Amino acid sequence: MSRTVWRWGRIVGSAVTFTVLVWRLGASPFLDGVRVVDIRALAAAAALAVLTTVCCAWRWKIVARGLGVDLPLPAAVAAYYRSLFLNVTLPGGIVGDVHRGVSHGRDVSNVGRALRAVAWERFAGQVVQLVLTVVVLLVLPSPVHSAMPFVAIAVVVAVSCVVVAARVRPGGGSAWARLRSAVAGDIRDVVLARRAWLAIALASALVVGGHAVTFLIAARTAGITAPASQVLPLALLVMLIMVVPSVGGWGPREGGTAWAFGAVGLGASRGVTTAVVYGVLVLVATLPGAAVLVVSWVRRIRSSERSEPRIGEKAAHA
Repeated sequence: MSRTVWRWGRIVGSAVTFTVLVWRLGASPFLDGVRVVDIRALAAAAALAVLTTVCCAWRWKIVARGLGVDLPLPAAVAAYYRSLFLNVTLPGGIVGDVHRGVSHGRDVSNVGRALRAVAWERFAGQVVQLVLTVVVLLVLPSPVHSAMPFVAIAVVVAVSCVVVAARVRPGGGSAWARLRSAVAGDIRDVVLARRAWLAIALASALVVGGHAVTFLIAARTAGITAPASQVLPLALLVMLIMVVPSVGGWGPREGGTAWAFGAVGLGASRGVTTAVVYGVLVLVATLPGAAVLVVSWVRRIRSSERSEPRIGEKAAHA
C-alpha cells in the first residue's frame, strides 16, 4: 500500500506541477524548449554524458570493490548507461539503480552486497553534490543566498556527525545495534576508506560539474544571455531540487527552474524553457542505455535458445 501511494504520489505531483505551470505561463515555454534544441547542444550534452557516466561507473566500481563485489569498468559503464536510461524514462528515478544492483548481484551471487554498493555510491554522490552546491550558493548570489550560512552550518554538523558515528563501533546484540554497526562499517570501511574517499569525491565532483555545464548549455540554447556566474548557482540549486522523486525528473525540475529564474529576474517562462531543453538533452544523452538494454535482451534470448534441448535430442532422450 505504501509503495503504491508513493508511486502515485510522484506521478500526481509531477502532473500538478505541470498543470500549474501551464495555467500560469501557458504552453509556449514547453513548446519552445523542444523547438530550440539543435544538433550542437545535443552533441555537447552527449559528450559530457560520456564523461559523467564514466565517472559514475568509476565511483560505483570503487564502492563495489570495497564491499567485495568488484566489477570491470567497461561493464560498469554499460550498466550505468542502462540505469540512467531507465531512471529518465520510468517513474520514480531509481528503477534503473535497482535494476543495476540486482543484475550485478546475480552476476556475483550476492544481491544484498550489490544493492548496498549502489545505495552507497548514490548516497556519496549526493553528499558531494550537496556540499558543492552549498559552497557555490554561499559565494555567488542566488534566491536562497541569505539562508545559506545557516544551511552550511547544518551541513557541516550533519557530515561531522556521520563521520564520528562511523568511527564509533556500537555494541549490543539487538537488531537495531546490528543495523547501526553494519551501516557504520560500510561508511567507515568503504565510503571513507583511506584510498577510496578521495577518488569518490573527485568522481562525484566531475559528475556535478558535467551536469552543471549541461544545464548552462541548455540555458544558452533557451536564449539566456546572463553570465555563467549568475546561472551556475541556479543550475546547482535546480539540480538539488531534481532529487525530489518524480517521473524521470519532469515536474520538480520545471517548477524549480521557473521559480529560480523568476526570482533573479531572468523570467519564469525562460526558466521552464531551459528546464525542458535540459530534459531533452539528458534524455538523448542517455540513449546509449537503450542500446545496452537491447543488446542484453538479445543475448538473453540467444542464451536461452542454446540452453534448450533441440527437438531431436528430446526425442532421443524419450
